[in-house]
Amino acid sequence: MPTPRILALTVVLAVAVSACSSSGDASDSFEGTSTTSAPDTTGTVTPTTVPLESVPSNYVGYLHQPTACSADQPDPAVAMQFDGPGNANVSGQVMVTLNTSCGQIDLALDAAAAPETVNSFVYLAEQGYFDGTVSHRILPGFMMQAGDPTATGRGGPGYTIPDELPATADYRRGVVAMANAGAGSAGSQFFILFGDAPWLPPSYTIFGEVTQGFEVLDAIEQIPLGQGPASADSQPSTPLNSLYIESITITR
Repeated sequence: MPTPRILALTVVLAVAVSACSSSGDASDSFEGTSTTSAPDTTGTVTPTTVPLESVPSNYVGYLHQPTACSADQPDPAVAMQFDGPGNANVSGQVMVTLNTSCGQIDLALDAAAAPETVNSFVYLAEQGYFDGTVSHRILPGFMMQAGDPTATGRGGPGYTIPDELPATADYRRGVVAMANAGAGSAGSQFFILFGDAPWLPPSYTIFGEVTQGFEVLDAIEQIPLGQGPASADSQPSTPLNSLYIESITITR
């Protein structure tokens, strides 16, 4: 794996998305749709009366709204870009805790099934890449998406990682998988399923699952949502209370 070169470690994210993009960033999403859309899982659209100007469209917008679950706002995320992931020395099962505004979510990552993906995730977590970032997309009954420091759906770490797709994918409640914008475009954005999604094609690398914290997922599903100006989702999916990843703890 290439030795990473950190391009920016101390610049607080307070800029527009274009300043955070690079030729190596993945416009993480679900294949066949725009960067902010996903299949409609409900068949109905929940109307929103929130003015568009009050719906965040980038990370700065999330800093200026209430924090989810009445938590304190953590220190803001720090902009980081890398040439590639370093070697995080992962193997077997890697236990991870996402410390979020709504509580802890424990994950078991499968380095045997998805070694490149788990290595990249653990490496970025150990650099503090995810600390202070938000979940920019929540679809009740489907999933929450996170891992984009720009909170636009277009941010990434500066590199992409290869897909590690199983022959058949079991997208069930609690599965953790990589978002992407097509084959070979995964970077740092990931999603956690709120419920079973057997209709999803096997196009997203599954690299772990929730072991504890399902009540936290339930609380996250209740976060109020608005319709973002650039969203292609058929229902409101932009959090109006900011759900932060405060930190990530890795247990080897």
